[in-house]
Amino acid sequence: MAAIAGTVFSPEAEALKPDWAQFDRYAKANTELISQPDNGRRVVFFGNSITDNWASRRPEFFASHGYTGRGIGGQSTYQFLARFREDVVNLHPAIVVINAATNDIAENTHRYNEDRTFGNICSMVEIARANGIDVILTTTLPAGHFGWNPEIKDGPEKITRLNERLKKYAADNGLTFVDYYSKLLDPDGRSLNKNFTGDGVHPNNDCYQVMESIITPVIEQKLSKKK
Repeated sequence: MAAIAGTVFSPEAEALKPDWAQFDRYAKANTELISQPDNGRRVVFFGNSITDNWASRRPEFFASHGYTGRGIGGQSTYQFLARFREDVVNLHPAIVVINAATNDIAENTHRYNEDRTFGNICSMVEIARANGIDVILTTTLPAGHFGWNPEIKDGPEKITRLNERLKKYAADNGLTFVDYYSKLLDPDGRSLNKNFTGDGVHPNNDCYQVMESIITPVIEQKLSKKK
């Protein structure tokens, strides 16, 4: 045991601290995936509960295409960035599909700061590209409100501004940008289409099927060029 700045460091106490980024969530699955032959078509979907639920509710979609889901419910881009190496880079995918920022805007872990959220996403893109991973950047999905944080009243405006910024960033940096937002928007111009959700934030199966029809051709076109 060693004293540091007037405190005592204890490995036992350190082990009891929560796994804030949830590195352990996919640790075993990552080890298993890395041990498998790499056919050059590995694609990781990276995100929050929207991605997490997608993989658990539509496993046939992921299995039939050989896609890998690495979403964790409730996470913000701050946590994404912390686990990006573990859950993306170390898997050596050909492509990563990033869907982010719903929980930033809902203020799950930090007060919302658009510049920081945008910077977190840019950092993930830069890390991916530095490791030879192609990036597909996607829009944050519409959400008129967040049931777990009703104090956020201007979520739709924040989502719109961030999506516009991400679209420009993608164009300026030669990234593929996929627009889920406009296809899923309710006629009210603010919310996730009521036919696609039960709580206004999380997609139902019909919504996921629409998202699949949008993203799959983009991924497969990219993979075909890598042969």
